[in-house]
Amino acid sequence: MTLKDKLRRGRPTVGTWISLAHPATAEMAARAGFDWVTVDLEHSSVSLRECEDLIRTIELAGSTPLVRLTSNDPDQIKRVMDSGAHGVIVPNVSSRVEAEAAVAAVHYPPRGRRGVGLARAQGYGASFAAYRARLAREAVVVAMIESAAAVEQAEAILSVEGVDAYFLGPYDLSASLGVPGQTSHPKVEAAVRRVRTAGRKAGKPGGIHVVEPDPVALKARLRQGFGFIAYSVETRIYDTAVRAALRAAGRKA
Repeated sequence: MTLKDKLRRGRPTVGTWISLAHPATAEMAARAGFDWVTVDLEHSSVSLRECEDLIRTIELAGSTPLVRLTSNDPDQIKRVMDSGAHGVIVPNVSSRVEAEAAVAAVHYPPRGRRGVGLARAQGYGASFAAYRARLAREAVVVAMIESAAAVEQAEAILSVEGVDAYFLGPYDLSASLGVPGQTSHPKVEAAVRRVRTAGRKAGKPGGIHVVEPDPVALKARLRQGFGFIAYSVETRIYDTAVRAALRAAGRKA
């Protein structure tokens, strides 16, 4: 079953974030069994060339490769999709128009406005027809809702055909609401409830980031009904593991 099918059917999915350019970390994450693995271009130094290698690695290791963009940029969307990404996570979507633009950038005419090229995704030209059919069936677009303006427009954003899920950015949302870093502030919690209500109305699953690698927190988010959960990021998983090991061995206070 594809990721798009799981989202459409309301099945919870768990993925993770990749911010380092080495394919080994992407391969380990994909082989671990995550439903999807996202290459993060927004908050990393990963280049587009390195991104293609990570996409290839994730796909060949059996998971669904997604890319979080630096912005809602149609040229960047075209390039990561041509590299073989199965979908994109679009930061800071604040209106229906912006959501429609993201969907249009993923799809070819007549549905969208993406230019046609013959790169890795299209088998370098050998499988364009098959790719075009798969794109129409399986491409995933996730809108990040991370500002007060986006919360106000959540129903409009999530009503766009082709937006498959939303992802809450609690830190950016808290800053936009005037309480930076206070992700449990009543203002933030009220905004999250409003977005989740809009998501249920539209039949679109919601996502959130469990930043620290905490299985208890992951289970809690699953119980809360989130359907598109990012479990930590490889840097935090590694950092917390090595620090815990040193503490357990008495090598660090």
